[in-house]
Parts: sequence; C-alpha cells; structure tokens
Amino acid sequence: MVVAIDARIAEIKHTSTPWALRRYRTLEEWRQRAAQIRRHILVCSGLWPLPEKRSLRPRIFGRIEREGYAVEKVFFESMPGFFVCGNLYRPLGDGPFPAIANPHGHWQRGRIEDSELGSIPGRCINFARQGMVAFAYDMVGYNDSDQVAHRTFGGRREDLWGLGGLSLQLWNSIRVVDFLAQLPDVDAKRIGCTGASGGGSQTFLLAAVDQRIKAAAVVNMVSAQMQGGCNCENQGHLRLDINNVEIASCMAPKPQLLVSCTGDWTVNTPEVEYPAVRDIYGLYGAQAQVTQVQVNAQHNYNKLSREAVYGFFNRQFLGGRGRVAERPYVVEKDKDLLVFSDRDKPANALDTEEVTAAVVNRSERRFAGLLQNGGRHFQREMRPALATLLGVDVDVDLVTKSVRYHRGKGHVGAELLLARKGRGEILRGMFYLPPGEKGKLPAVLVVDDGGGQKLIDWASGKVGKMVLGLLQSNRAVLVVAPLLSNATQGAGHDETKLSHYHTYNQATMACRVQDILTALAYLDEHPRVGKRALVGMGQAGLCSLFARALVRDVERTAIDWGRLDLHDDGHWTGERFVPGIRALGDVRTALALCAPGHLLVHATGRHFPERLARKAYRSVGRSGHLQVASGRMSQMEIVEGIIGG
Repeated sequence: MVVAIDARIAEIKHTSTPWALRRYRTLEEWRQRAAQIRRHILVCSGLWPLPEKRSLRPRIFGRIEREGYAVEKVFFESMPGFFVCGNLYRPLGDGPFPAIANPHGHWQRGRIEDSELGSIPGRCINFARQGMVAFAYDMVGYNDSDQVAHRTFGGRREDLWGLGGLSLQLWNSIRVVDFLAQLPDVDAKRIGCTGASGGGSQTFLLAAVDQRIKAAAVVNMVSAQMQGGCNCENQGHLRLDINNVEIASCMAPKPQLLVSCTGDWTVNTPEVEYPAVRDIYGLYGAQAQVTQVQVNAQHNYNKLSREAVYGFFNRQFLGGRGRVAERPYVVEKDKDLLVFSDRDKPANALDTEEVTAAVVNRSERRFAGLLQNGGRHFQREMRPALATLLGVDVDVDLVTKSVRYHRGKGHVGAELLLARKGRGEILRGMFYLPPGEKGKLPAVLVVDDGGGQKLIDWASGKVGKMVLGLLQSNRAVLVVAPLLSNATQGAGHDETKLSHYHTYNQATMACRVQDILTALAYLDEHPRVGKRALVGMGQAGLCSLFARALVRDVERTAIDWGRLDLHDDGHWTGERFVPGIRALGDVRTALALCAPGHLLVHATGRHFPERLARKAYRSVGRSGHLQVASGRMSQMEIVEGIIGG
C-alpha cells in the first residue's frame, strides 16, 4: 500500500511562500514564457480574449486651476453601469503631454490619501507641474467606486467566472489607458503607470497585459517572498507557477523602475529580485532600461520614493536628466476631489449583484462569438487557454516507478507510481497486458470515481468486468487513482481554511485532470502501446472530458455525464470547482475541443448541451464521430463502444 503523501496535499502554498526564481537562458525561451504569462493573467481574470470595449461615456467636470496645473473630477464606464472614478491633474497648456496612470494602493483614504508615508494627490500635482497628465483613480470599493466592496467582494460562485477584485480592477485599468489615450492633450505613445503596494501590483499586472504602457514604476511590491494579500492582488489559479518577479519582467525591454524599502517584503529587492529582472532585460541587450532604488523606510510611497519616480518618468518621457525635487503642494478639500460629493450617481449604476450578472453575461456573449468563428479557429484559441486555466501540462516530463507485478488468468499487471518530474506527485496506477501478444496494442485508460476500486482489487491485482472485457479484446488497460479519489487519501485536507488558497494551489478537479493527462502520457511512451482510448466513469467523467479536450490523438473516448445540469453555477461550486472555468465555456468548450475524435457520452439526462456538441462535430465534418445516450450504459456496452461498435 502506498503511504507517501502527494506534494499537492502536503506542501500547500500561500501568499508568503518563498519562490525560487527561474533563469532564462535565451531570448526566445523568455518570449514564449512572457506570452504564456500574459495569456494566463487574462484567462484567470476572465478577460481572455479581451471583452468588447463599449463607449466610456466620460464626464469631466469641476475644474480647479492652480499654479502650473489644473485638477478635475472624472467618471466613466469601464462597462455599462460600472464606473471608474478619479481626478485628472493636467499641466496648463495644450500639450500633447505624456500621461501617468496612478492606481493608489491600500491607503486608508484611497486616491485622496495625503500622509507622510504616501500622497496620491501630492505625486499627481508634481507630475502635472513637471509637464505630465496624471490620473488618480479609485481601486474598486474605495471612495466614489463603491459598487462592490474592496476586500469582501466575491466568493466561490464569482470565482467560477474569473470575477473578483483583481479582475474588475485590471479591466478598469485597461479602460483607464483607453481614457487617457483619447484625451486631446495626451500623447498616446507616452503613457506610463505607477503605484505602490496594491497599486504596485496593479501597475505590473497592467504593464504585462497592455502593451500601451511605455514605462512603469513599481513601488514596494516586486518580491519573491510575498505576493500580495488582498483580493485585488489574488485571482484563482493566477500564481500556480507564476510570481510577481516574472510578471514585472514582462515589461522588458521597456523602461521600468523598481522602488523598494528596508521595512517590508521588498527588503531584498536590490540583491534578489532586481538582478533577476535585470537578467531578463539583458536577454534583449537592454539592462540599462531597468533600474532600482531602495529607501530606508517602512512600506511607503513617501517623498524619497516619489522623487525617484519623478526622475524616472522625467528621463523617459521628457528627456530630462538627474534628480527631480518635489515642490510643495496643497491638496484640495475632499468635496472638491470626490466625484459624487455634490451629485448623485447615474441612474444606470449597477449594484453588486448586477455587476456579477453583467460580467457573466459579458462572458457568455464572448464565448458565443468564439464559437461562431468556426471549429478549428475555436480549437486553436481555446485549447491553450483551457490548459493554462487548469494549470496543467499536456507535454508531460514523465517519471515512472514500478512497485510490483501481478499475474492473473489472461493478463499480467504492473503496479506503478507515475509523476511529472520534480513535482512530488504520486499517481497510483495498474497497467495490464494480455499475455503472449507481440508488437503494439491499442490501450485504454479507465478512470472511475473511487480511485480504481470499482474496477480492480489493488491488493491482489484482480480485475473487474470492464477491465477483463477490454483485456479479452486484446487491449492493454491502465487504471489510475487520481488525487483524492480514494477516501483514505488526504484525510483532513480542506481548501477553505487558507486565504487565497486557489491563487497558489490547483483546484482538486484540475489536479485530477492533470493525473489523467499524466496517465495518457505513460501510455503514449510505453513501447507496447499503439492507439489510446479513454473511459471516464461516474464523477471521473468530467475530469476525463477535460483531459481529452487537451489531447488530440486519443482515438476513442467514453464519458459518463452523470445526468448533470451544468448550466447551473451551483453544480460547479463543490467537487467540480475550478476558478474561471465558467468564463472559459466550461464543458461546452471541452466538448467542442474533442472534435473530430470519436466521443461517446452517456447518462446525459435532460440538460446535456447536445446541440452545441453536434454543431462542433459538424463544423469539422465528423458528425458521425459523436454518440449520445441519455441513459447510463453498462460497463460491457461501454467496452463495445470503445472497441469500435
């Protein structure tokens, strides 16, 4: 009996788990990684592909002119009925001027914070006096932008749609760039971004996914030992294999300043994180484009930090040199900065539940549009997106260990431990061959919802009816026990105890999909195996469907649908939970990706999306390769279907 514990249960990661920073030896290697990171951020945030950009309908009013600059109130709609609110600080004159987006971070007073440790109005006033337009805008849940709560918005249902503080804020920031680029006094080719803490997270996330950011200054957030503890910095599956240092490196080779301090998690930045980022810039021959400054202070965006940032943007956008000192400033009264201090919100402003509904509807419209583009285009776009959302490897670097052999009547069995190299996984398997056969055999991977116990006896190697039927048809058979599919495995494992668990750790269902992919890789590499087939029994049916969607050369697949109504979010919040899965089309995407391979789906009940599945198969000219049965098929009927009946 296997007693070792799978690392996915034993080694739980969290916001302050130290990261070992990867090295990239060639520019092409890094470019592929950077493209993967950009796609991953958008997929996990429910923003891939980018939603339709509707009219911003900006309102700019309440102008106050001071010495060398003017400040105005602004609000616009990042999506209909959801408002971005802020203050626009402009140099006096016609421009065109560079523009700086200023997400504020977790200051108590948000964008109007003016304290020794950080002043958002102070830095924006000084930007404007130096000749740059500065826009300070609310993070969601702060000040005027109170349609959702900053720290408590979202839950398991919202996570299914990639919806949370991070995704809403990132979409707002993308629309902020749209807003700035449309202003007549802004040079759209000179737009930058800067922020500290949560605003620093927002800065490098925006810079990673929006190529219009031409320079960025990230303050007190690029760290290998703490990734950010707020909802606005965490989204399900975002950091399974990606950390803030890599996200910030996506800015390369464009100019970037990293500001750190001695009193928080960026204390090691000059020695650890900055050299790692600089090495990536070096692949472009652009090491001089990334610089760093550390100040002796606690977590901040104080005067010393601000002056470092002023000098950076002055060099990048205005051709200046040397230090830029901060000039004294006076912050306007709250009522003159807050957008809705003297006016009501627009009548179309959404409440929290309506925001969720709007994002869900937006995702469904986008998914429908992708389907209309045709089967092969859909597959080309969606297959890598689904793999990154699940956090799985399709090309498995396999490690195999033989435990023992069994010999029964009409077969020989090998008990195995399978894993991806360096991952600490433990996937128990039993591989059976009919005796006396020579050459390559077709093989079938069979997965059930009881860790294989409904198919074989793990202790004796004795096989049940289905496995025996497949062996008698001269097929090799592999049975595996995916993660937590055995009741004795991972006792006490609870994904709800740790804050932001799913940002750093794969959902159980995604782990099971990976285990099925790993098992398929074993069959692919085995010298006695030719064509492969896959059978998913009981609750393992959906995991098998997602795995099959990611692997093209599985000849035949049989899936138990379990009579589920998967149009209902409630059916996804339990054991089938995967962050973002609904936003990416869930089982509808998986069914479409299975075409044109032979697919048998049984126990469909009344809610199976048969019309969509048949359309997907028609689009690739293989309508006959899809079989649907509303009732549950017997094991021997499934065997007949896999054999080719």
